[in-house]
Formats: sequence, structure tokens, C-alpha cells
Amino acid sequence: MWSRPVPPLDPAAAAARLRGRPGLALLDSAMRHDTLGRHSYLAADPFGSFRVRGGRAFWNGAPVPGAPLNALRAVLAPYRTEPDSDLPPFQGGAIGTIAYDFGASLERVTPPARRAGLTDDLAFNLYATIVAFDHRAGTCRLIATGFPETDLAARARKAAADLDALEAALAAPEPTPEAAPVAALAWRSNFTPDAYARAVERVRDYIRAGDIYQANIAQRFEAALPPGFDAFAFYRRLRARNPAPFAAYLELDGLTIASSSPERFLRLDGRQVETRPIKGTAPRSADPAEDRARAEALLADPKERAENVMIVDLLRNDLSRICAPHSVAVPTLCGLETYAGVHHLVSAVTGTLREGADGIDLLAATFPGGSITGAPKLRAMDIITEIEGDAREAYCGAIGWIGFDGGLDTSIAIRTVMIDGTRAVLQAGGGVTLLSDPHAEYRETLTKAERVFSAFATGEDA
Repeated sequence: MWSRPVPPLDPAAAAARLRGRPGLALLDSAMRHDTLGRHSYLAADPFGSFRVRGGRAFWNGAPVPGAPLNALRAVLAPYRTEPDSDLPPFQGGAIGTIAYDFGASLERVTPPARRAGLTDDLAFNLYATIVAFDHRAGTCRLIATGFPETDLAARARKAAADLDALEAALAAPEPTPEAAPVAALAWRSNFTPDAYARAVERVRDYIRAGDIYQANIAQRFEAALPPGFDAFAFYRRLRARNPAPFAAYLELDGLTIASSSPERFLRLDGRQVETRPIKGTAPRSADPAEDRARAEALLADPKERAENVMIVDLLRNDLSRICAPHSVAVPTLCGLETYAGVHHLVSAVTGTLREGADGIDLLAATFPGGSITGAPKLRAMDIITEIEGDAREAYCGAIGWIGFDGGLDTSIAIRTVMIDGTRAVLQAGGGVTLLSDPHAEYRETLTKAERVFSAFATGEDA
């Protein structure tokens, strides 16, 4: 591993200097936090692409034998490194997404009947060189592995050249984007308010029948984009208006994903595992006293707390499938976290990965995240597919990194937009329990989507 410090930059400003390079990827702690939002990572010019389509894996366009996750493990294996404790956690590796619908290949659940074809089931690029930002320390470092060279001397030469080129690119002036007016987008949903209320009632009927305890139901918004729409300028507005610790901007094969997710799905650091489910939402108020009252009401709400506890139990079960016996714990239950537009109830579930298992096994045992399915998980997934109809694709899947050293950190892809050049797709949902009010659940989806909608409006970029 080779690294060098460079003068600190804002991650989005640094990303602007790399625009136009293939595979631009920014994992962006736009909301600073000493632990959850401490690091951001920027990369471009990947040396390889791993994709899964129709159940088949491809490495740089060529088929890879075996089940998709086994194929991913095989692709990463030649580049195994040991972590450097003096560097930020991600020191090179894969950055990308796992579509929610990939879960249908891991468990015995029904796949969706309709799919828009926006995303692959897995889409990861492999990066030899990254820019790592430590927001707590106020530092920025370039990290290079020298891959795909595997001979040590050749790796060292390539790493030096990569560091030089990346440092020069970051030292260049930030390009000035051309301001392009954006008319108000005409968003269309696959649910009317009444239809969403009926969907909530259908879930409650399943709960009364004893099928499930809860399920997460989402509506899908879609809008046509004007010619010349600047996805990166949109992302900069999004991160300014809805900062989140797990924000991301990824350019993947003609598709752009812009996310302002507040929720960690899985983190693996050495053998230590953490997942942080969000269940429970209340809108913010501009009035400080009212805002405090809403936060306190959320903390005391029996429906929201019960929903969170049910998902914590589900995730304890998921982690117990892959963690050492008696290692799974809940250090935080229904803690309050506050974001630009909402308050959330967030719990933390931790464990120690069992001997012989790795991060790929961890993903296989737990994907998709329980906070965006329901409980029991598999029956809830079937009900989601039945009611929503359309594949979720990136929404409620995972975004993040898998390191060459075996570590990983991923978010739940909520508050996330898919942009394919002609259209934007945004989904928003909420957990439904027997205590749910159908119209209140509908309003909650709009609360979650509102900050993302507002970022499409014409305005100054961040």
C-alpha cells in the first residue's frame, strides 16, 4: 500500500475535478459525524467491472462461473491486501450497488413481475487508487494499491504513477459548470393517495391473518428529465439540502445513482459487524420548541417503537446466522437521530463474524436489510412484491464498498434517485403495522421524499 497526504478539499469539489473520467464514485459523508460520518471516499478510472445480470456474473464483460457472490469473491481474491491501521478504513477495492431484487436469488421468495431495467443486480467497479477524506482530522490522503499489477515492483511503479496523476488532477482548478435552467419536473407515482391507503389496509389484513407483523410498502415516483440535465449538479444540491452520513454519487454504465441515505446496512471491520436499522420517522419543524416536541413524541410513540423493536429482533436473527454464538448484541435501542428534514428512531445491532466466514458470506446471510422488508422477512418480501408490482432495483438495496482487505461498509439505498439520462426515479416508503393509519403512512412517504424533490429545483449548486 502506498499513500501520500494532499491539501484538504471538500469531497464534492474534489469529485468535480474528476468529472468525465470513467466510473466516477463518491461515497460522501455529507453530514459530518465523528463515527458514522467521519470518512468520505472518491475514486475514478476503475481497472475492472463486475456485473450480475439475469443471475449470471460478468468480469470486464466476460462470464464468470459460479453463483454471483462466489464469483465476486473469486474476482476480488487476486488483489487481497492486509489493512493498514494508519489509514482510513477503505484502502482500495470495489465500490457499487446491490439491487434489492437480488434478494430473490438468495432466498425462496417471488421475484417481481415487472422491471424497468435501470440497474444490474450487482454493479461493482474495482479501484486501485482512491482519495480518502478524514473529516474529524481535517485531512485528505491519496491511497494507491498498484493493481491490477500483482508483481510487487510493478505495483510500486504503477502506484507511484497513479498517485502523481491523481494529485495533479486534484490540484487543478475546479471547472465552472454551465448553469442550465431546470423546469419543474412532472412527477408521477404508481400509487394515488387512495391506492396507497388501500395498500396499507391490505398489509393490515395480512397482519390480522397472522401472515406477518409488518411490511415496508413504497411508492415509486418517476419524471422525465429535460435535455442536458446535469446529474452531478443535482447531487450537489441534494447533499446541501439533505446532508446524510451515507450519501453517494455513482456513475455506472449510463446510469447515475445519487443517494442521501441516513442508514447503515452493514459494516465489517476485522471480525466486528454492525447494522443500524431505522424505524420511526417524524417531520422536522422550523420552530425549535415544536421540533423538540416532535422528537420527544417520536421517542415515546408506541407504534414507532414497536416497529423498531420488531426489526431489531429480525436483524438479531439475521446476524445470528453468520456471527459467533452469543456475540450478537443491541448496544442502542430506539435512539434518536436528527437529519435535515426528519427525526428517526435508530438502533444498532452488533456481532462478531464467525470463524471461516467473510464479508461475502455476511451479505448472503443478511441481504436485503430487514428494516426495508418487514417481519417475518421472507413472507414480507413476497407481500411487498405482490402489492408494489414493480421491481425496486437500487431502492432498498445497498450502496458502498468492499475492500481488498475484506472489510466492507454499505448503506441502505433510501432517499436515492436513479437517473438514466432521460428520466429520474425516486421511491419512498414506510413500515406498516396493525397500528398504522393509512393516510398518515402516505404522508410519511412524502415527508421522506420532499427534500429529494426540492433538490431538483433550479438553484445555486453547493
